[in-house]
Amino acid sequence: MHRFIIIIGTLAAALGGVVFLAQTGDEDASSEPPTFPDQGAAMVEVAVPDELSARAQMGKTAFEAACAACHGRNAAGNANAGPPLIHKVYEPSHHGDMSFQLAVQNGVRAHHWKFGNMPAQDGLTKAEVTAIIAYVRELQRENGIE
Repeated sequence: MHRFIIIIGTLAAALGGVVFLAQTGDEDASSEPPTFPDQGAAMVEVAVPDELSARAQMGKTAFEAACAACHGRNAAGNANAGPPLIHKVYEPSHHGDMSFQLAVQNGVRAHHWKFGNMPAQDGLTKAEVTAIIAYVRELQRENGIE
């Protein structure tokens, strides 16, 4: 019995080390933004407004830097990475602005789509997320999502 406990303890410690190393990885010291491979086609067609408000324009810039790799260009989704935000599921009456703030801050368990859980997104301020929300809401309105 004592030998069994030692073996289980050793296996647990080894697994913990593997998980730790997988999570930490090599830290890239460069200041270059990460690049993402094209992971999939857009899931919906998105009409873009002729003009965006100043806040939405700032949000577009932040969205492209922090969100587009998974949620696609103009929030049209990425078939292999993340859902479109230009979709009735994300209309303001179902997913209010605070739900976007909380999703960025805390992550989200998968519940509408089968892309897996969304991790919390570090490095975005509340003001940046507010601007991203303005961008998404203007895109939604242009596409008939009120």
